[in-house]
Amino acid sequence: MDNIKNLREEFANISQQNFNGKPAFGPDGQCASDEEVDLKDYPSYTEALYAKLIAPHVSGIYISRWDIKDIALVAGDSMAIHPRKRMFELLMKYATSKENMQSVLDALEAHMENKISIYDEFIRDYPNSAEVFQPKIDKARKTMKLFPQIINEYFE
Repeated sequence: MDNIKNLREEFANISQQNFNGKPAFGPDGQCASDEEVDLKDYPSYTEALYAKLIAPHVSGIYISRWDIKDIALVAGDSMAIHPRKRMFELLMKYATSKENMQSVLDALEAHMENKISIYDEFIRDYPNSAEVFQPKIDKARKTMKLFPQIINEYFE
């Protein structure tokens, strides 16, 4: 019993030293620092967009391989199932023109709006779930506001 008490004290001390009494991660598992990162800080626009659009802790929406396949199909491309990152890279190869990128972003926005409507339904039916789903909705809306910036930065 003494060993467990000592272990708890040691863990509390480590947590206090490393995190100054603050949680290491926010409610979505992301870092507390929500720094804005410029899309131009990445080595390629594909990596920048992957980090901004596909990472659920940033975009608020998990986009599966099947989702990417459906987004590509709606945008006018067809692809086989691969690892997510590879599929996104293939989608970005398709989106090398302004028109194709706009089609991809429109399809992605429609996908995100569909997910938001599901989250809204959960919040309406189960009000206590707002604590979980509202931050995801807010992130998704913030991500969609980037779409015009993506077009401007890479195609104009």
